[in-house]
Order: sequence, then C-alpha cells, then structure tokens
Amino acid sequence: MFVDDPKEAHDTDVSAVAALDEPTRRRLYDHVVRQSGPVSRDEAATALGLARQTAAFHLDRLADESLLDVVYERRSGRTGPGAGRPAKLYRRSTKQIAVSLPDRRYELAGRLLAQAIEESEATGEPVRTALHRKAEELGTQLGQQGKTGVFELLERHGFEPRHERDAIVLANCPFHTLAREHAQTVCGMNLHLLRGVLDGLGESGFEACLAPEPGRCCVRLEPAA
Repeated sequence: MFVDDPKEAHDTDVSAVAALDEPTRRRLYDHVVRQSGPVSRDEAATALGLARQTAAFHLDRLADESLLDVVYERRSGRTGPGAGRPAKLYRRSTKQIAVSLPDRRYELAGRLLAQAIEESEATGEPVRTALHRKAEELGTQLGQQGKTGVFELLERHGFEPRHERDAIVLANCPFHTLAREHAQTVCGMNLHLLRGVLDGLGESGFEACLAPEPGRCCVRLEPAA
C-alpha cells in the first residue's frame, strides 16, 4: 500500500508534473491522450504543426517521466521480411501520478476502509474493529520493512515528525480532510497504524496516543511509561 520509498516516488511525481509546464510538451501530451490509439512522432508533429525532431524530443521526455508509454507496432499491417521496422508509438501511461502538498495518502485510507468492510461482511466482525486490526497489521509491516528509526520512517511517509521535549509530534496528517470530517473513524485508524509501526520497529521507547491539536495529526508519540 505504501511504496518502498514514498519520498522518492513523490519527488518523481513532482518531476513528472513539472514536465508538463512546458507549453509544447503539454500540447503533445493532451493530443496523445485524446486519441483512441497510440500516436507516432510523425502523426503528432503533423497534428500540431511541429517539426518532427521537436515532437520526438518532447514525446521522449514525456515517456522518460512515465507520463506516456512507448509501444512498437508495424503500421503497414505486413509481417515477416520486408515488412519494415516497427514504428515507435506513444500512448497514455498506465501509471497514476498525483502530487499533494502537504503529503496526503487518501488512497491508503480508502483501501484500509474497503478491506475492513469486506472482512466485516465475511466474518461478522464489527467494521471499526476490523479497520483497527488491518491498520495495525499494515503499520507492523511498515515497521518491519523500514530498516530505520521511527523518526525517519514517519518522515518518509509524510507525517512530518517534530521533536517536542521527549515526545514526537506529527505536524502533518496524511488523512487530513477525512480526519476533519470523520475524526473518530480516521483518527482511530491512524492510532492503530502508528501502534503497528512502533511494534514492527521493535520501538519500546514510545507509545502512540490520541492527542488532537489544531494544525497537527491527532496522534503523538509519547515516551513509554
């Protein structure tokens, strides 16, 4: 659910979005995604009145940023010797790119909630109980895979941790809008997610507790009693 290095993925998405700031590149991207099938360099250049070399340069840049996928097809319809080389074609990438500042993880919350509903329907377990369990299981996995300290792991996943005396406060909630509208559900999910993180890391020096404050995540890590 979380990628191995979400900060690196976030930086990659920012770079991809920034690539669309160039006007010609944006026109080419918009042209390609409006077509029903893959587009060649020549077709794109002709459609937009560009030099072929210019179209090729920008199309390849869009492919390098994973905004477009590259496929190769023979447009002649022939096969075998004499059929010619396959043409390099471009189509919309299957990769989803989203950039949010501050960092938000609404897809993660949606997946955990969907899993909880499905398990509740299958087993009769209360949805909230299933949600807490699934969140804690995921947190444990993140902690076990983290190979780092708790502060670094929380930073990597968008919580923006800050030291406050002996505690760690979280300046950003990755589920901010959901938490504002459904505080009991989302904050409980987040609490168990972070309890799982501590457990997965084997971190006994802190405990996750609910401590909602304006402008912060509802969970903070207090020194263990």
